[in-house]
Amino acid sequence: MYNAFAPDLTQHPPRSGRVTLGGFAHLPRLLDKARAHLNGKVGEYHYNCPLDEEFFEFTGINHEAMLAEIKKGGSDSEILAWVTANTKVTSYQIASWSAWLTQNGPAGAGGHHWMADTITKCNPARTDVRSFFDLLDMDDYVSYGGKA
Repeated sequence: MYNAFAPDLTQHPPRSGRVTLGGFAHLPRLLDKARAHLNGKVGEYHYNCPLDEEFFEFTGINHEAMLAEIKKGGSDSEILAWVTANTKVTSYQIASWSAWLTQNGPAGAGGHHWMADTITKCNPARTDVRSFFDLLDMDDYVSYGGKA
């Protein structure tokens, strides 16, 4: 059974980066990974990965402070209230940043090679994978038994 306060990422993937909380793309996925990290059930996922770092850079929130807050056991809504109280970004900035993040892809050759390798492992026939979120959604699905 899925437990939102203690997700087991060895059994199922975190929420998609496209899922938003308070307008923030990726925040629910970040929360799933942080909670799983705190409970020793993070599997192959990583808290404070490069996409998490994008969130922390954008909001100006320290990843260790966020993890300490999550450790207190608050709900998504309570964590969102804490995030909003600890950032100066506006709702307009959040909307713009989230739109950018959901479409963001690799910027250099190394990133393109990594992305191409991951697509090839999942399904080399896929030609629709353009963004990091496209790739993560496909990889999450395949990693837990789906067919890309």
